Amino acid sequence: MELWSREDPQLREVVWFAGRCRALALLLQAVFNLLIPDHSADAFSPPRLGAPGPWDTLLERLLGGLGRWDAEHFLFIAERGYLFEHNCAFLPLFPLSLRALACLWPPQLRPRSRLLLSAALLNSLLSVLAAAALYALGRAVLRRRGEAFLAALLFSLSPASVFMAAAYSESMFAFLAFSAMWQLEKGQSWLSGLLFSLASGARANGLINAGFFLYSRGKGFALQLQYYAYVRFCSPGMGLGQTVPEPLLQLARDKGYRVAGMDGAKPPWCSQRFPVVYSYIQDTYWNVGFLRYFELRQLPNFLLALPVTLLGSWAAWTYVSTNPRHCLTLGLERSKSEEKGKPRDGFCGPAAFVYVVHATALLAFGFSCMHVQVLTRFLGSSSPILYWFPAHLLQEHEPLLWSTGTDNPASGKPLLRASPSSCGKGTPDNLVVRLLLNWRLITPLSKSILGFFLCYWLLGLILHCNFFPWT
Repeated sequence: MELWSREDPQLREVVWFAGRCRALALLLQAVFNLLIPDHSADAFSPPRLGAPGPWDTLLERLLGGLGRWDAEHFLFIAERGYLFEHNCAFLPLFPLSLRALACLWPPQLRPRSRLLLSAALLNSLLSVLAAAALYALGRAVLRRRGEAFLAALLFSLSPASVFMAAAYSESMFAFLAFSAMWQLEKGQSWLSGLLFSLASGARANGLINAGFFLYSRGKGFALQLQYYAYVRFCSPGMGLGQTVPEPLLQLARDKGYRVAGMDGAKPPWCSQRFPVVYSYIQDTYWNVGFLRYFELRQLPNFLLALPVTLLGSWAAWTYVSTNPRHCLTLGLERSKSEEKGKPRDGFCGPAAFVYVVHATALLAFGFSCMHVQVLTRFLGSSSPILYWFPAHLLQEHEPLLWSTGTDNPASGKPLLRASPSSCGKGTPDNLVVRLLLNWRLITPLSKSILGFFLCYWLLGLILHCNFFPWT
C-alpha cells in the first residue's frame, strides 16, 4: 500500500483538490437549483408519498439537484426495491449501499431525504477515493509520477463530474474499477477479481472491465441478478412481499410501467431462450440498439458527445501510430527496449496497451449502440484513458510544464516536477491550478483541453441539476 502513504505529497494534493472540487460542486448545484426553475422533463418521477417535514424541505432545497434523471431510479430502488420492470436496468450495489447508510440518519426524515443525504456523502467520499486510485494506477502503469499526478487532478474536474456528485453509481464504479485495475497491476489477483466483481454490481459495463482478468466471476453475479428479475416479473404473484401504494400503481397505469408480481401477460423477454431483462429494457423503454440513434434530430446530442469522441479517437490513433508493431501483435511480443529492460514509459508505453483497447471498445460501442450523449460519463467513469491522454498532451506540448526533472517525454523536452508551494510544507504545486492562473500564456491546445473539462464540469451542474437534458 505504499502509494497510499501519507508521506506522498502528490497523493495528499490529489485528495485535497478532489475534495475541494466535490464540495464546490455540491455548493454550486444547490445555488443553481435555487436560482433556476426546474425543466418539466418527460422522465421517471414517482410521486412523493407522505407530508414532508421542515428538514425534508431543507434537504430537498440543498440536495434536490442530485436526484434528477436516472438518480430517481436509484433512489426509488433503494426505497421500494425493483417494483417496476424498467428499474431492472439499474444494478443493485449502489441502491443497497444507500439503503444501508440511510439507517444512520434520524427516522423523522422521509426515506427519500435519508437516501439523498446518503448519496451525497457516499459519492463525495468515493469520488475522492477514485481520484486517489487513479493516481496510484497511473504511477503503476505510466511510471511517470508527474503524468499520473496531472491525470488525477484532471479527474477531479471530470466532464462527467455532475454524475460523480449526483445519486448515480458513477463514483462507486470509478473507485472500484480503478482500484481493481491498480491491484491487478500489483499482481493482487484475488483482490482485483473481488473489486471487478463488485464493480459489475454497480454498472453493467463492469462486466467488460472484468474482462481484464476475471470475466466469469462477474458474469455469475450478473446471472444471479437476471434470475431475480425473472422470478419477480415472469412469475406473477411471486416475489413481491409488499403492498404497492395506490399512487405508484396509478403511475404505472399512466406510464405503462410493468409492476413486479402482478397478474397479466408475461413480458416478451421471459419467453426468450436466454431471458435477459437488461437488453430487453434498453430496447423497449429507451430504444437502445445498433445505429438506432443515427437520426437527424439527434444531431445536438452527437455534438454534445463530439469532444469526448474526438479525444478518445485521438488517443487510440496516437497510441497505434506510435506502437504499430506492438498493437499488431496485441502486446504479446516484447519490443527491443523491453528486452533490454528499459520499456517506454508514459501514455505510449506498452503497459497502457490494454487500457487503450478497453477505452476504444467502449467508445465504439457507445457511439454506435447507445444514446450517444452518455458517452462523456460512460468513458469518464470507466476508463483512465480520458485522463491519461490529456495529461500526456499537456506535458508534451505545454511549455509552462517544462523544467528539469525525471519525467521525460518522447520529444526530449523535460517536464516540470511538482515543487513545494506556499500552500504548506511539502505540498506540491497543483499543475491544473497553475495553468488556470496563467490562462493567457498557455497554448491553444491546453486551453481546449482545460476548456472542455471546465465547461462540461460547470454546465453539468447547471443543466442536469435542473432536469435539463445533459450527458
